[in-house]
Amino acid sequence: IKLKFPFFDVCVANVPYQISSPLTFKLLSHRPLFRCAVLMFQREFAMRLVAKPGDPLFCRLSINAQLLSKTSHLMKVSRNSFRPPPKVESSVVRIEPKNPPPPINFKEWDGLVRLCFSRKNKTLGGIFTNKKVTALLQKNYDVYCALNDVEKEDINVKDVVKQTLEEVKMNGKRSSKLSQDDFLLLLETFNKKGLHFT
Repeated sequence: IKLKFPFFDVCVANVPYQISSPLTFKLLSHRPLFRCAVLMFQREFAMRLVAKPGDPLFCRLSINAQLLSKTSHLMKVSRNSFRPPPKVESSVVRIEPKNPPPPINFKEWDGLVRLCFSRKNKTLGGIFTNKKVTALLQKNYDVYCALNDVEKEDINVKDVVKQTLEEVKMNGKRSSKLSQDDFLLLLETFNKKGLHFT
């Protein structure tokens, strides 16, 4: 994980399960972009990687990986295919990075998604009006204004959050059911109102 990857076009690997997530995102941030990766993961991780909105396994990993790539489940691999057999089942997944990558600040995107999936079955209204979340957004607003030489306005973050969620009609929606386009719209609308997630 700490080594710099050389140029490559295709990656085929049986990934040590404890580094599945960091390796996946290191691959997806690698430049120049590679053509595809075919990777064997622990079954549960693989199914989270390819899960769609509404699936019980849909999570932050799913939405982040699918923002940056096209993911597809190729095959299941039984534990009995190995000697000695491991305790878990495996799956092979194909990952194709989107080229060009989406024109989005990934840290900002991940900040939003991290908040949304902290309680994925709670409504967005419940998540974003939580005192800790509004305090975080206020702090982010103050830092953003200071770093970008933006004149700071006296805003009520909780009111701005409520207005934003009503504007995009997502106040009563849950993260586990939102599409990538829903998250993109939510991020864009928050940003237009001066609220940021980094």
